[in-house]
Amino acid sequence: MYFEMYIYLMKNIQYSLLELATLKKNNTAADAIERASQGARHIDKLGYTRIWLAEHHNMEFIASSATSVLIGHIASQTKNIRVGSGGIMLPNHSPLVIAEQFGTLESIYPNRIDLGLGRAPGTDQVTAMALRRNNLNTAFYFKDDVQSLQRYFSQENHSSKVRAFPGEGLDIPIWILGSSTDSAFLAAELGLPYAFAAHFAPNMLKAASEIYRMNFKPSEQLQEPYFMVCVNIIAADSNEEALFLSSSLQNLFAGIVTSRRMPLFPPTEKTIFHGIPEIEQAVQSMTSSTYTGSPEQLAKSLKELIDEVHAQEIMTTNYIYDDEKRLKSFELIKETFDLINQQ
Repeated sequence: MYFEMYIYLMKNIQYSLLELATLKKNNTAADAIERASQGARHIDKLGYTRIWLAEHHNMEFIASSATSVLIGHIASQTKNIRVGSGGIMLPNHSPLVIAEQFGTLESIYPNRIDLGLGRAPGTDQVTAMALRRNNLNTAFYFKDDVQSLQRYFSQENHSSKVRAFPGEGLDIPIWILGSSTDSAFLAAELGLPYAFAAHFAPNMLKAASEIYRMNFKPSEQLQEPYFMVCVNIIAADSNEEALFLSSSLQNLFAGIVTSRRMPLFPPTEKTIFHGIPEIEQAVQSMTSSTYTGSPEQLAKSLKELIDEVHAQEIMTTNYIYDDEKRLKSFELIKETFDLINQQ
């Protein structure tokens, strides 16, 4: 299959972007989507491997709720980079609908579409009930739903009474996403590539990596484990500037832990929660997989992470407020991985 051949062609650590289409202060959803498109066009030219869009719901300052629609838009704005979901929260959807949506995307943008799947709702429980029409038990059938998707994409499904058009027979790589050891066991059992969300839930990263690698069973899609880690990276010309820029990320996460979500604000000399130990500790716990600095500093710290968890790919978020500094950060991240891959 395409993904398997693609893996074996790669020798270096790959680098990619997770995009949430986060709204800046005083911006609209249209502004956020255009900003995401601008970033996608930029990293496409820089040679990033993929850009994924995340599914979130009932969040005023995130514009990626219609994830499949946004994937199509980003794919139309780019030429080479792979575009996919990071992820589709599968319990919110019928597997048949997702097979048709991604079959359509793959038909329009061949060999460029990824399908990352998560078990979480991507929202609060009340909204999850609205999405799942009061059936919250769908999360318990995640494995079954993943396998249903695989069947819909398979050529062998041609004799079934229910088939996915477009979708059947198309080579769309399926990934398992997660932030716990449960997802690691599932990805290993199904022989699928695994992406870990250390950018907001870093605590089980090392354990999940070991479980995935030790329990991996080869599959038609993948012969060897393929592990991607998503972290927060803030790159700048100097370590001091990168640390300053990262305050926008820290302030954003403070809104999450205090249930007072906010848009992306300009950086501040001191974080808005400075001197409040409870919030400082909570934010630090959520963002401990955040890497700031110049390319030289980042190359050193990220290489240590890569070696520790045996990652083949790093995916980064980017919560830099200033548009030009954000684009510059993408360039410096490329320089970082150039340094890593020269070692």
